[in-house]
Amino acid sequence: MCEGVFKKLVSRDIKPTPNRLLVLEAIMSASSPVSLADLEAILETVDRSSIFRTLNLFMSHHLVHVIDDGSGSLKYEVCTGEEECSVDDMHVHFSCERCHKTICLSSTPIPPVELPDGFVMNSANYIVKGICGDCMKKKGGVS
Repeated sequence: MCEGVFKKLVSRDIKPTPNRLLVLEAIMSASSPVSLADLEAILETVDRSSIFRTLNLFMSHHLVHVIDDGSGSLKYEVCTGEEECSVDDMHVHFSCERCHKTICLSSTPIPPVELPDGFVMNSANYIVKGICGDCMKKKGGVS
């Protein structure tokens, strides 16, 4: 278990129970945002409801944010901010229509959106859809 996982929970005022440590470590170790089903497959010893409750706790403490890539399955990613997720932490994601993987485009910020007076943005979800490089190589291009 990585000491950084423990510290990240404590820094967000979350009690570091074994299940919480396992779920956070799985999310942080993943190469891309993960769904509840992904976490179930990775964490075979932790039941679905425990994972779901843990994800909701993490969201309420601004430790993770949700990405709705249009696949029907929400994806979860650890917030990069030290104290909470902010719009400044958000970035564009790419959703592969072939393998259904969601890839962070961390260096591509979400374009600024001019809102009417009195409106306040709390989050943004910007998804680019297409075929990822791995799928292009495997299948020989566009279907």
